[in-house]
Amino acid sequence: MAQDDCVFCDIVSGALAAEIVFEDDRTVAFLDNTAVMEGHTLVVPKQHADDLWAVSESDAAAVMRTAHRMARLIKDVFRPDGLTLFQANRDAGWQDVFHLHLHVVPRLDGDHLARPWSATKAAPERLAATRAAMDLRRYP
Repeated sequence: MAQDDCVFCDIVSGALAAEIVFEDDRTVAFLDNTAVMEGHTLVVPKQHADDLWAVSESDAAAVMRTAHRMARLIKDVFRPDGLTLFQANRDAGWQDVFHLHLHVVPRLDGDHLARPWSATKAAPERLAATRAAMDLRRYP
């Protein structure tokens, strides 16, 4: 079901034009109109979901299947040195369009894109405590 005032729902419905690269019964993949690299593609579920917490498991899986297909296509067409998948949720997670979407971004060695954070080793005790808190047996 589409949501009013959702640009990606408008693309899915055909009300808004986009350069659609692929479409199946559950997903649409189209070129990002603010592409950071040539071939930068967005994959969205046809069924509106605000973010990863709102999407069904089956639509999430469909989005990843389409992203995998787009990654193979991008590899064949653009011959990139690498690939970045990026998916953001809510304001704090840097989401800017509130319809779940996955960026599939071809990368070149030395391109202008930068990591959004620096990684440092976590203390083993901290990792153990975090893993214990995330015990899936407590969640159905």
